Amino acid sequence: MAIAQRPKATALSDAYQLNPTRFYLAGYNGGMDVDCDALRPPPMDAHIRELIGLAVTEDVGQGSGPGGDPTTELAIDPHWQASGHVVARQAGVLAGAFLIPEILGHYSRELIYRPQMLDGQAVSPGCRVGTISGPVQRMLSAERVVLNFLSRLSGIATLTRAYVDCAASHGTAPGKPAICDTRKTTPGFRVLEKYAVRCGGGTNHRMALFDGVMLKDNHLAALARRFAAPMSLADVVQQVRQALPQNMPLWLEIDSLDQLTDAIAGGPDFILLDNMSAKQVRRAVQERDRLAADGRPQLEASGGINLENLPQYAHTGVDRISIGAITHSAPILDIGLDMDTGQP
Repeated sequence: MAIAQRPKATALSDAYQLNPTRFYLAGYNGGMDVDCDALRPPPMDAHIRELIGLAVTEDVGQGSGPGGDPTTELAIDPHWQASGHVVARQAGVLAGAFLIPEILGHYSRELIYRPQMLDGQAVSPGCRVGTISGPVQRMLSAERVVLNFLSRLSGIATLTRAYVDCAASHGTAPGKPAICDTRKTTPGFRVLEKYAVRCGGGTNHRMALFDGVMLKDNHLAALARRFAAPMSLADVVQQVRQALPQNMPLWLEIDSLDQLTDAIAGGPDFILLDNMSAKQVRRAVQERDRLAADGRPQLEASGGINLENLPQYAHTGVDRISIGAITHSAPILDIGLDMDTGQP
């Protein structure tokens, strides 16, 4: 079957129309603003409730409802009321504690959580994060789901804090470079994992495809075919900028310093320096500063950066460094539940 060719357009507004409202989900893209309240949890919406519900269902069984835990039902008197302490086994940064009441509610409305530490706070081995009180059967049934969420998100916050602290120690100015996450997140958990990054002191990159534009080589090649005459990189980027809502951020990815002057002239908000060495990143910063006294666009280094070579990149003066590993490779933070040793 032959595919009809679209006519070339002289401006992106002739080729498609953008509806700004489709790119924004209320409450989720505040993390892209470095001035926002970094530790404000995402709203407890239907999506997060569904994630928690799925986690509960896979543990107690489909259709059995809360309490589908024969081990606990056999071992624990249903009338036993007690307290259990959520305790950190390792040093790290807490994230995800705001989810605990919602998780407990799936098992029993009688389970009460009293926090002693807040998300974003540092914890040490033996530190009590909070206390759960109520029916012990339900508490023990809920234990693993609570700890899975808390350990996973706290692990991300802890690894993020390690990168943030390293960058702060070797950066050229306070808060520079910012450590940013990517879209390399666990499917379905992006909102929570990006919140954990903020708990660790990191900065969110775009939340998803909907709330930012990132032009890579394939996009640029496709865009060039839309126009009747050859256009420079700067001209293509300017056309994209004009077609976007004013408050939508625009990234341009380059992989060669030869593209930098043209890239800056295009006027993106960010230029992503893909897989460049620390020496190349330093040269890019120097050239940007020479061409743009206001420090715009911001430069972001990405690709192959880890805790070992981060000091070299942080010292270049680059504005941002994006690290996929803080979400896709973070180990969990060991957190447990210790029951009070009273009798039922």
